[in-house]
Amino acid sequence: MQAVSAPLFEAIAPETAGMPLYRVVKRSLLNAIESGHCPPGETLPSETEIAGAMGVSIGTLRRAVDELAAEHILVRRQGRGTFVATHNTDRFLFQFFHVERADGLREAPLVDLVSFERLRADDEPAEALQLRTGDPVIQIENRLRLQGHAVIYDRLTLPSSLFKGLTEKRFRERPGTIYQLYQSDFGISVLRAQERARAAAADRNAVRVLSLPYGQPVMQVRRTALTFGDRPVEHRISIINTAHHDYVNLLSRPAGKHD
Repeated sequence: MQAVSAPLFEAIAPETAGMPLYRVVKRSLLNAIESGHCPPGETLPSETEIAGAMGVSIGTLRRAVDELAAEHILVRRQGRGTFVATHNTDRFLFQFFHVERADGLREAPLVDLVSFERLRADDEPAEALQLRTGDPVIQIENRLRLQGHAVIYDRLTLPSSLFKGLTEKRFRERPGTIYQLYQSDFGISVLRAQERARAAAADRNAVRVLSLPYGQPVMQVRRTALTFGDRPVEHRISIINTAHHDYVNLLSRPAGKHD
């Protein structure tokens, strides 16, 4: 792919920023990515070129790029430059998949599509997705297998308005991860997710999909996936059989909120 042209970035007037200058630079970069002017996989111009176009110092630009790299929106590759991040299996495992075997083995799950339906949103997903109850949604059920065992039951709810043209065949035959499908086919980049976890007992869905005894202790994780501007694009409830697997998350200090 060709690199993005530096003239895309306009000069910034520091006196009118109203916030730290590096945050204005960060917002300009985010706007270019969100608008599609800097698509996933594209190489950004050199830091010297961008800083010159914006009229800011290299240090100011680098601080903005550092935050975007820490947030997995940009990727630095030694000797090759800075790229707009794409979704792939490695990023999925590192950033969004937190289940591993008790001995520390972490690998990409095999995903079986259980169901694909067009429904009306219930209260919980509607609230999470900033929809009205009854709005049209797509609901997808998946079974995730690790080391040959059914470990996770996922129920995803997607706003129909954001995923026009998504069919069961298209979803089933995607070549990569689910988030890669969102990005490549619908222009939706999942940047981060909010999760809430609690202990629960296996309900009839977990019994049906994971072949668990009714009432067996499981872990329930509710996730809302967010794109630019913290806009919700997916609501997911995961039921995890923790008999031989753990939910493991690396905690670190956040680089800063998205502007």
